[in-house]
Amino acid sequence: VQLQASGGGLVQTGGSLRLSCAASGRVFADLTMAWFRQAPGKEREFVAAISRRGGSTQLADSARGRFSISRDSARDTVTLQMTNLKPEDTAVYLCAARWRSSQALSELTTSRPWSYWGQGTQVTVSS
Repeated sequence: VQLQASGGGLVQTGGSLRLSCAASGRVFADLTMAWFRQAPGKEREFVAAISRRGGSTQLADSARGRFSISRDSARDTVTLQMTNLKPEDTAVYLCAARWRSSQALSELTTSRPWSYWGQGTQVTVSS
């Protein structure tokens, strides 16, 4: 599976960004998808995940109420819509995928279960 993330950039506090991740190499409907982030000197942190058919989502506490995750089966992409961004959201955002996963999203909030990773896109929020 190849994952290509895009959409990062520099934004002021309170602004919005929309990240996209294009998947290829497997049937998209077989992929559970997620976003993680990693700030300098910190561990990789779960942000959001979405089930194979899009019926279930899981958001980190830090993302709830500000971020949303969705998927487009026609374009084989997953999107992370981020609003009300804060300086602490500054990080490299990475797209991840898991093939034919049967686990609940709540069990997939660490990086270890995820088999495939994109290269990441930088998000910088200025104060």
